Amino acid sequence: MRILLLEDEPEMAAALSAALRARDAVVDHVSMLADAEEAAINLPYDAILLDRQVPDGDGLSIIPKLRAAGIDTPVIVLTARGDLGDRIGGLDTGADDYIVKPFAIEELLARLRAILRRPGELRTEVVNFGRLSYDFGCHDILIEGERLELPRREVLVFEALARRLGRTVPRHALEEAVYGFSEDIQSNTLDAHISRLRRKLASVESGLEIHPVRGIGYLMRLKS
Repeated sequence: MRILLLEDEPEMAAALSAALRARDAVVDHVSMLADAEEAAINLPYDAILLDRQVPDGDGLSIIPKLRAAGIDTPVIVLTARGDLGDRIGGLDTGADDYIVKPFAIEELLARLRAILRRPGELRTEVVNFGRLSYDFGCHDILIEGERLELPRREVLVFEALARRLGRTVPRHALEEAVYGFSEDIQSNTLDAHISRLRRKLASVESGLEIHPVRGIGYLMRLKS
């Protein structure tokens, strides 16, 4: 799960980011509306959490722009503006949920889970690759029906490669899929994840192989 968080209060942002990452989410945190709009348009997110009062405007203003661009990512507003008119206005603007500060982290997580369960937002596509199948909704890798246990980062690498099976995925695209853009990435970290994933796929005779493409990225394909 990849989350975009627009929040200009450092303590709130740190607490929310930590709670989401503890539940295996990749979190991209920004504090300016312009940065949030750019990220939301250019990167795929499962959900967007946004504050209304940020230094360069009202967080709600991003929603109509995203909808006009054909981006239907679920949006939860997190704000101190809790009057009835504010709540109605937020939902009418296109927010999927509206939570007034202060709130319990557990409530936010429950509402996030509820939004992601909605049929319109949750991808349930299952793709088969020989003995292996991948559920894009649950992010489960299955070998003839048995779940293959992998660390979160390796699952994200697999999904990014599976979406472009048989085609080269640039290194920067893999890093964007696996890491939040505020995370420090060591030069060989991605390679280490891919190396472990390659070994695990081989150990279960998945029928898939991953190859480096020198100077570009990686390619996953079915064994011939």
